[in-house]
Amino acid sequence: MIIVLKPQATEADAKEILNKIESVNLTPLYMPGTERIVLGALGDERVLNGLNIQAHPMVENVKPILSSYKQVSREMQSHDSQVSFGNTVIGGGNFTVIAGPCAVENREQIFQSAAIVKKYGAQGLRGGAFKPRTSPYSFQGLEEEGLKLLQEASKEYGLPCVTEIVDPNHVDMMEDYVDAFQVGARNMQNFKLLKAVGQSQKPTILKRGMSATIEELLLAAEYIYAEGNKNVVICERGIRTYEKATRNTLDLNAVAYIKTKSHLPVIVDPSHGTGIRELVAPMAKAAVACGADGVIVEAHYNPQIALSDGQQSLDENDFSKLMSELKPFIEAAGKRIA
Repeated sequence: MIIVLKPQATEADAKEILNKIESVNLTPLYMPGTERIVLGALGDERVLNGLNIQAHPMVENVKPILSSYKQVSREMQSHDSQVSFGNTVIGGGNFTVIAGPCAVENREQIFQSAAIVKKYGAQGLRGGAFKPRTSPYSFQGLEEEGLKLLQEASKEYGLPCVTEIVDPNHVDMMEDYVDAFQVGARNMQNFKLLKAVGQSQKPTILKRGMSATIEELLLAAEYIYAEGNKNVVICERGIRTYEKATRNTLDLNAVAYIKTKSHLPVIVDPSHGTGIRELVAPMAKAAVACGADGVIVEAHYNPQIALSDGQQSLDENDFSKLMSELKPFIEAAGKRIA
C-alpha cells in the first residue's frame, strides 16, 4: 500500500505513521520526494486497514499496490531506477555494453579478450568463474582462480566486471573480486541465492529463467529488493520454446513490457538469446530499438578455441563492427553510451 502525505507533512508526521505500520508487523517504507513524502506498507493489507491510516490529518491519499511484485513495480516508484556499476551507470538514459568471454579460461585469454572489449568502447567486462553446465563433463570454470584473473583484467583495463554467482555461501568471498553479481537463468528461482545477494549491496544482474514468465522474473527481482539490495538489473536472455532454429527465443516483447510495469533497468543478452554469432548484432540493435538499457554479449579473442559457447562468441572483428553499428541506433533511441 502507498500512502501519500500532504505537502505540509513533516518528517515527524511520517515517523508517527511508520511506527503505526511497524507496530502491526508490516514492513514500513519511507520515500521522501521533492514535493511529497510517500510512505509504503508491505504485508497483509487487511491488517493495515484496521489502523485507519487514511484518517490521519496529514495523509492525502492511500492506494493499494495491485501487482504481486510490490517494490519493483511502477506503482511503487514511477521514475526509472539507475544502478551504479563500477565507474558507469546502468539506466537513466545510458546504454551500457558489457562484453567478455563466457568463461575465464586462463590469463592470456581473459586479458586478450578484455583488451578487445576496452578497445572498442564497452563499459564492462564479463567472464564466468563458476559455470553451471547442462553436461557434467563440460568445462565448469576455474572457480576462485578465475575470479582472481577476472579481477586482474578488470583493473588492468579499467572495466568493472561481473560474473555469475551460483552458491549463497560464495557472497562474501566473491564481493572482494567483482563489481556485480550475475544470477544466471538456472538460478532465477534459487530463492536462498536471491536472498543472499539481496542482503549484499552488490549490484546484481538477474537473468530470466529459460521457462520463466515475466511475472516470475519480476517476483525473483522482488526477492532481492525485499532483502534490501536496490541495485537490481533485469536481463532478458531468451526463453525455451518449440522453435529449434536458435538456441533460445529472444523475447524482446519482455523488454518493452517490463519497462511499463517496473522501474528497474533492463538489459538484453543476444548471445544466449540466439546462440548464433551472426544473429548477435541484429538482436542487439533490436534491443536498443525496443527500449533496453544495455546489452551483455560474449566476446572472445579466438572463439574457435573457446572452452564454452564459442559458436555464439564475437571475435575482434565482429565486436568492433557491433560497437560501430550500435551507435546510430543508440542515438536514434535518445540514449547515450554510458
